[in-house]
Amino acid sequence: MEPVRYDDRQEIVSLPLQPAAAKKRRNWKKHLYAALLLLPLLLFIIGFFVVPMLYILYLSFIETKGEAGAIYSIGNYVRFFTDPYYLHSLWLTIKVSLYTVIVSLLLGYPVALTMAKCSPRVRGLLTLLVASPLLISIVVRNFGWYLLLLPNGTVHQLLESLGITQSPPKLLFSETGVVIGLSNAYLPFMILSIATSLYNIDPSLEKAAAILGAGPFRSFVSITLPLSLPGIVSGIVLVFSMSMSAYVTPALMGGANVPMLPVVAYDQIINLLRWTYGSAVSYVLLGITLVIVTVFTRMMERGRYREVFH
Repeated sequence: MEPVRYDDRQEIVSLPLQPAAAKKRRNWKKHLYAALLLLPLLLFIIGFFVVPMLYILYLSFIETKGEAGAIYSIGNYVRFFTDPYYLHSLWLTIKVSLYTVIVSLLLGYPVALTMAKCSPRVRGLLTLLVASPLLISIVVRNFGWYLLLLPNGTVHQLLESLGITQSPPKLLFSETGVVIGLSNAYLPFMILSIATSLYNIDPSLEKAAAILGAGPFRSFVSITLPLSLPGIVSGIVLVFSMSMSAYVTPALMGGANVPMLPVVAYDQIINLLRWTYGSAVSYVLLGITLVIVTVFTRMMERGRYREVFH
């Protein structure tokens, strides 16, 4: 009788196939469940953001000329970039946003550094104080600054009583007033972004620098500041983007003297009923903001301290 030979090659080949197929089915089910959970959010984003933005983009390429009706062209964009008034509004919007970023960074970094150095109990209290203005409507806060910065308001009376100035400086309906209002509105975002980055710095690095002879300033410049760059960049991007697209604060604190692009776009659409040109102004604002933010982030990520962003 011939002995039965056992061929184990089939078993060796088939063993990895069954777990792989089962793992593939599990991954497919996992992706399906995730898609079903995200479906309401995706429908909301598509219906209330993507579709309106595409419709505004469509309107921006329509140019109406008398009895000829609507024609499709880039005339709205050409008109924007050839009109000195709108170019001035664009430059004014970028300039005010940059000033807001600088003021928010100078005021926010010391607060964030204090939050990172203090005890957890004090840190929680400071976080509550920093975030508490976000619970109040920005319109209410702007009205408060409006009353403070009036020609006969509290700020001017204080400056005159201290002998700093005899004639009250023009703070309301000026670039300074808009920067004050925007900095007050978006300062918490800068503080929280930087503080989150500072929390992740290992305290032993500063101790090691002190052991090697580095003073507080040298330790801050060589360790704390570079390692907090991701938070600084995040705060700058947030504050700059929101300042570029802000409407309430420039309209209330700047008025007609500070025609920032969001205010110009609103006037074109609501007051002048120029929907197509207002749509073009809106997309110019969006495009310029995206270009500036993208270039800035790429420069920082590829700069001298690019390692801290990985």
